[in-house]
Amino acid sequence: MVLADLGADVIRVEPPGGSEARRFGPFADDGPDGPCSLSFAAYNRNKRSIALDLASDGGRATFLDLVRGSDIVLDSGPPALLDEVGLNHEVLREANPQLVQVRVTPYGNDGPHADLPAADLSVAAMSGQMSLQGDSDRPPVRISVPQVWRHAGAEAAVAALVGHARMRTTGEGVFVDVSAQAAMTWTMLQGMTAAAIQGYDYERDGSLAQIGRRRIPIVHPAKDGHVAGPVIWQQLEKLVPWMKEEGAIDDAWLAREQWEDYDYRLFRGDGFAIEPDELSDKVDAFLAGQTKETIFARGLELGVTLAPIMSIEELVKFPQLQARDYFQEVKLPNGASCQTPGAFAKCPNGPSSTNPSLASIGEHTAEVLEELASQPRQPVRQTRPTPSPALPFEGLRVADFSWVGVGPMTGKCLADHGADVIRIESTTRADALRTAGPYKDNVDGWNRSQFFGEFNTSKRSLKLNLGHERAGEVTKQVLEWADVVIESFTPGTVNRLGIGYEDAKKANPGVVFVSTCLAGQTGPLAHMAGYGYHAAALAGFYRLTGWPDRASCGPWNAYTDTIAPRFLTATLLAAIDHHRRTGEGQYIDLSQMEAALHFLAPEILEVQATGRSFTRSGNRSRDAAPQGAYPCVGEDEWIAIAVENDAQWRALRGVLGDPDWARSEKYNTAAGRIEAHDLIDENLADWTREQAPTNAMAQLTSAGIPAGHVQRSSDLLKDPQYEHRAFHRYLEHGEMGLVPYSGHQYRVSGYDHGPRAPAPLIGGDSFEILTGSLGLDDEQVADLMADQVIE
Repeated sequence: MVLADLGADVIRVEPPGGSEARRFGPFADDGPDGPCSLSFAAYNRNKRSIALDLASDGGRATFLDLVRGSDIVLDSGPPALLDEVGLNHEVLREANPQLVQVRVTPYGNDGPHADLPAADLSVAAMSGQMSLQGDSDRPPVRISVPQVWRHAGAEAAVAALVGHARMRTTGEGVFVDVSAQAAMTWTMLQGMTAAAIQGYDYERDGSLAQIGRRRIPIVHPAKDGHVAGPVIWQQLEKLVPWMKEEGAIDDAWLAREQWEDYDYRLFRGDGFAIEPDELSDKVDAFLAGQTKETIFARGLELGVTLAPIMSIEELVKFPQLQARDYFQEVKLPNGASCQTPGAFAKCPNGPSSTNPSLASIGEHTAEVLEELASQPRQPVRQTRPTPSPALPFEGLRVADFSWVGVGPMTGKCLADHGADVIRIESTTRADALRTAGPYKDNVDGWNRSQFFGEFNTSKRSLKLNLGHERAGEVTKQVLEWADVVIESFTPGTVNRLGIGYEDAKKANPGVVFVSTCLAGQTGPLAHMAGYGYHAAALAGFYRLTGWPDRASCGPWNAYTDTIAPRFLTATLLAAIDHHRRTGEGQYIDLSQMEAALHFLAPEILEVQATGRSFTRSGNRSRDAAPQGAYPCVGEDEWIAIAVENDAQWRALRGVLGDPDWARSEKYNTAAGRIEAHDLIDENLADWTREQAPTNAMAQLTSAGIPAGHVQRSSDLLKDPQYEHRAFHRYLEHGEMGLVPYSGHQYRVSGYDHGPRAPAPLIGGDSFEILTGSLGLDDEQVADLMADQVIE
């Protein structure tokens, strides 16, 4: 879908009875092809469908005819259908030596865990994500709506485009191996390698943001629900007039504390006159008397973002999305019309729009066969450049003005694959991630945060005070140098700083310019500032994480910061390739919220098509049981078990020794097991409590039951599958020494793509950049430093 939306001709190859994806829920009323899969409707727009029987000689021959003229083949496993019918990578490469084949699997195409049975719940557990989500007095939780395959699928689009770029540098096709587990590990953000950096794992603790040495509440009560956002003094100061107006606080209460350095002390755990818990209670008591709409609107007026935790029903009507004409109408196979998420990025010079229409089974078979007969497909030979670059994006120059998550992650992909990415930052306004843990050896400092480090590998750092009146002397040179510019300021800021799209285009007419923010560059809420947890609340993910009898605990940290880069990176890579072929530049406007909504697209359709409401449900599935996280031997150790069908239930009975409690006829159906879920959980937990999590996982998966140890970052460092994939890369950092960095979520055959270098020291490359890349002489640099432009 991502590639199709970006302009690719995507042909959906289906067996005569239709793809299994058409039988994957949720469902609306049946259509002419049978069950109306809303998941299929969400992710199969813009494609053509051809029906082929790959078990037949004729079907395989036709498929190979398609392959000869294709750039990319996408498949999944295990089992891998193409391998099973004799169409493995070697056979496909023989038909097209420059083919990029991309395969998505739960744990990777090979390795000790490659063939393990898997489900959304078990992969979420094995990835580390679940260890960080949930209340400390209850089991860890996944996001109630399946997310694993959506992360892996979106990352596969990035992997395909990277693989295609790699093919162009060598002239040879590649096999790209995408791991869903690795894709989900990236949702841990600063938790990915925390144990190795600070000496301990982050642990789940409800909706508290674990930043520095303090845990800060994110979720707050409202009269009609909840809102999300951290309330530290930086925000509270702006709320003070409103709180005083309502009588929630007075001058005497404010006078008790020295507020000027409160946040500094908050992040470092120093003493307080007004303890953070008292501050939090005071804010919550005030907000509890206001509606979500009032809190959101008044907060924005005062410069504070407290985002309403919205339901899917609410977000479909959200004014910002309506103002940006985000949703598109799609006609379902049963004839019903619904609104579906539209373009994940706005590109005025890119594909004009997405086409939400859905092809019926084999709708384009005759059309495609006629094309093959009249114009047989032949591989489009890519001539290897002379001299050949060592890395796919070698020679590409990127100015990275972004900060925190989405922009830096996107720039990291380019840097790890060879681009020269200059990270522009300053000690006067350092990236917030440099001031947040995990810190090496738990000692803070500008250059000691691996939260920053994970997302800024292979880059160089230029220290530049953008607010200085002379900053333009440097930014002008940067814009003339750059092929790509990435920024994530509040809309309008870059224009005031002289580094906006028009400035960049004047310096380089072919520039590819990226603007990314919470809500997009236009619309009534374009000015809204905030982080990924604000977008996750607005987009419905907070509503869908936690327990039905409690307030949302929210997904871990800034969840949409882990979704949006997948869409932004794919869009940027497409724009770079477009520039390579045409010389044309591009402006990309990506709203973090809009991109993230694609991970709820089936549910958005279902709310409209069936009237069903969604809320958090712990780890349970609505159509299979038992599913949950169960206690094991050890301190706070858990095993996730996902029984998805009756055969797996029978297998589970066998693993347990077929105990009397499990023999009830009622349990032979999913409906009966769902009804008795509490009782089954109690008995199942009695067995798991006697098991080490890895032993339980081995017994269950050997019997064909999806199961996974709820791993922490310390477990991931020893995960045999990650060791096989060389996922963690140890690099020598300038201040932290030898530390592990999380690798990419995919592997490309014949190519070790890093990360290539550790994250930079702040300003550590300034002189080299200014004199080498930007062409300033020593005297000019000394003058800029003396005037504190470079600081």
